[in-house]
Amino acid sequence: MKWEVADVVAIHEETPTARTLMLRIPGWAGALAGQHIDIRLTAPDGYQAARSYSLSSAASDELAAVSVELMPDGEVSPYLVRGISVGDQLEVIGPLGGWFVWRPEQQEPIRMIGGGSGVAPLVSILRTHIASGNTAPVSLLYSVRSPEFVYFRDELESLTASAGGEVTIQYTRHAPPAWQGTLGRLDAARITEWADAGTAASGAGAAAPSTYICGPTRFVELASDALVASGVDPMTIRTERFGGA
Repeated sequence: MKWEVADVVAIHEETPTARTLMLRIPGWAGALAGQHIDIRLTAPDGYQAARSYSLSSAASDELAAVSVELMPDGEVSPYLVRGISVGDQLEVIGPLGGWFVWRPEQQEPIRMIGGGSGVAPLVSILRTHIASGNTAPVSLLYSVRSPEFVYFRDELESLTASAGGEVTIQYTRHAPPAWQGTLGRLDAARITEWADAGTAASGAGAAAPSTYICGPTRFVELASDALVASGVDPMTIRTERFGGA
């Protein structure tokens, strides 16, 4: 595997601070749902900075999609969100990662928890699930601060429904008018309540679900610790985190 020069062929504005880049990568043969690529930028003086970004495209898509959140003090994301244009090129390497992945041959239920931009690889799983015809039930718990910061806003519910499941959104700061759901940061009780409801809906005797959690480090630790404390087998939980350890 080596660094390749990818063409930016399309850009979709996800939120006021995030966008999805569609990349044409030479020799791209697809990826496993949940994998990521690294993107490297080189300054005129030769200084280089590279960051990892989860793929949000389906495993078999011809183009690789990455959804990038602006980090004001970052070295890479400001250019990807504010500077780059269709027709520009980027150095990339990947796909990378072999743990936080979902494969179509898996038949157990899928349980996913995402925080902010952490929903990106979970959308890759949803898209791959639909494309493969897999019938395992899917549930998604998505924590986001307010409606305008929801990634894939126009398609998230339809994607989850097409995958045979449902999405539960937890707004942490502001909710839409007449919102019927809960408001505030996710805590252990809320996560356990959501997980228990999904288990009950699956019925007695159903296979234990595989759980995928992606988001900031503290968010991932909270969610995974809550599930383990409620009796979930740690070996069925896969996590992907970003930010400081």
